[in-house]
Amino acid sequence: MKSSMEVSLYPLGTNDLGTSISRFISILEEHGCHVETGSMSTLVTADSSVLFDAMKQAYEHVSSKGGVVVVMKISNTCPV
Repeated sequence: MKSSMEVSLYPLGTNDLGTSISRFISILEEHGCHVETGSMSTLVTADSSVLFDAMKQAYEHVSSKGGVVVVMKISNTCPV
């Protein structure tokens, strides 16, 4: 099932936010997710199984480097 997720990543305890965010997005793209970045959040679209696998790997990678907060909303109807 095609799904869309709005996701915001907040790395904690660092002034270098870009490295974690860039790597997080790269992992999503490596899984074949369509990624549209915005200033406050990113819209990610893919088959739901791909989307959840990609999010799991991306989260595990960035959280292994330090503290993070991830906020996600997912839909199977908007804006797929």
